Amino acid sequence: MNRVMKLASERAVVVFTLSSCCMCHTVTRLMADLGVNALVHELDSDPRGKDMERALHMMLGGRGPAVPAVFIGGKLVGGTNRVMSLHLASELVPMLKSAGALWL
Repeated sequence: MNRVMKLASERAVVVFTLSSCCMCHTVTRLMADLGVNALVHELDSDPRGKDMERALHMMLGGRGPAVPAVFIGGKLVGGTNRVMSLHLASELVPMLKSAGALWL
């Protein structure tokens, strides 16, 4: 969990993904479309990826998939449902601005 939190604080937006996950692609694409330069960590490309995936699963409450896991401003926002809900409620962009990920 310490490694996850260290990596999550490296940039305003950090997304933990798996290369074969279509929802991960959707979330990272949304961030790119919004103009966010998110740091993307593909867990299946990391030797400690399985351990980080387990830690993320616990951090997300132990239910549902561990990825994508989105951190904004070093804080865990959640997965696809949470990010999309924030976006549809027009709350995501202000959150990204507040974290310094957007300059609009």
